[in-house]
Amino acid sequence: MQIDCIGIFRAKLMCQTFALLVLAASTAYPQTKPLDLSAAKTPMQEQPAPTQEPSTAAVEASRSTQQNPAPANGAPLRLTFKDALERARKYSPMFTAAVANAAVARADSVIARAALLPSVNYENTYTKTKAASPAAVAAGRPPVVFIANNAPDEYFSQGNAHEVLDVAGFSAWRRANAAAAVAKAQLEIAKRGLVFTLAQNYFKVSAAQSKLEIAQKTAEEGDRFFKLTQDLESGGEVAHSDVIKAELQMQERKRQLQEAQLALLNARLDLAVLIFPDFNQNFEIADDLHAAVPLPLFESVQQAAARDNPDLMAALASVQQAGFDVSGARAGYLPGLTLDYFYGIDSERLALHSTFPGGQHDSNLGYSVVASLNIPIWNWGATQQKLRQANLKQAQAKRELSLAQRKLLAETQSLYAEASTTLNELEGLHRSAELAAESLRLINLRYRNGEATVLEVVDAQTTFSTANSAYQDGAVRYRVALASLQTLTGVLPTP
Repeated sequence: MQIDCIGIFRAKLMCQTFALLVLAASTAYPQTKPLDLSAAKTPMQEQPAPTQEPSTAAVEASRSTQQNPAPANGAPLRLTFKDALERARKYSPMFTAAVANAAVARADSVIARAALLPSVNYENTYTKTKAASPAAVAAGRPPVVFIANNAPDEYFSQGNAHEVLDVAGFSAWRRANAAAAVAKAQLEIAKRGLVFTLAQNYFKVSAAQSKLEIAQKTAEEGDRFFKLTQDLESGGEVAHSDVIKAELQMQERKRQLQEAQLALLNARLDLAVLIFPDFNQNFEIADDLHAAVPLPLFESVQQAAARDNPDLMAALASVQQAGFDVSGARAGYLPGLTLDYFYGIDSERLALHSTFPGGQHDSNLGYSVVASLNIPIWNWGATQQKLRQANLKQAQAKRELSLAQRKLLAETQSLYAEASTTLNELEGLHRSAELAAESLRLINLRYRNGEATVLEVVDAQTTFSTANSAYQDGAVRYRVALASLQTLTGVLPTP
């Protein structure tokens, strides 16, 4: 193999020459700082973000944030039952609809009262009518073709005071007042119903949190027991069937834990939908589900229910409303009087005075009074059918009032018995939960010493979970029973 020495020599010479040129360039020009890649930005970062107008949703979200500021540093909003109730009254569509209906009913009452009072209008009219021929005027006919009009050019500028006097108007006003009373009672029903709904959702979250803690404990207990059976099997102290049973129990506890997590999520979502205007889950409840809440005496509950029950008030107002419907229907047989007082101008010229030949002046201002008495004679039985309809509605309203009275008596006893029974059971449920925890502890110790079977341990774990869940459900049931009582009395007992 031949080596080209001359080519190698030429390559070395070219490399040395290039190195000398680079060295000369570096000494002739100042050195620049190395490029800091850590501070470099991507092309997308270097371009400024385009400014856009905020959308309507963003504006509404901003207003909602201003009205309900979130806690600093992303901390969850801590809500008491009172805070949650204020939010629910603000954002519940059903409650705001009841508020709107009550306001509309009050406005209807004002409108009905205004219809009984005189109204004043100022009318301005110009009428142009074809003039009659000179021959017709000479023959004594009116100066216009349409004899109902007075002149070819007629200016009507008058104020009119109008008043209608009839029994139907007074009945309509009193009926509107009764309807406003019904709407007010329905608003109170909606207010108390919202308290009941909120109590269900609010304390359901508290119970779900406690159940989740219990599920976590039982899941951990299942893991420990499974490891214990494995260790005992390795030492030859228990059979493999105990390990299988422990593993089955461990898997069951894990499924219960997942179900508890799902139940808590659903409970929080139900409460969030009720108390927030937007989708917000960053909150926590403050009231203790197991705080001692006294049950009021039955006599006080009975008196408050009879005095302040909105269902009974609504039924009474409905009977009054139906009675005024009957009065209004009967008014169709009675005459009605209409009075009109006109003052102003009705002239051929739009002026306060008219000038006649000879320089005489006369005022164009004048007045007139019109009284009209309308006497009903025959309308093919329409008034009779209206009266029949009103009587049927009145009879139905009376039956509904009787039903409301009976329901009030029955619900007072039923709901109070529910609350009393739940309160009596709650202490026993608490004791059962404590005994179940102690039983589980003792059974585990006996199993370690070989004195208990795996079935006893599994039964103790199941009893512990069931007893604690029953205790949480009992606490929620008592709070909901108190909320049910307040739908009758309007007072919710607090710790």
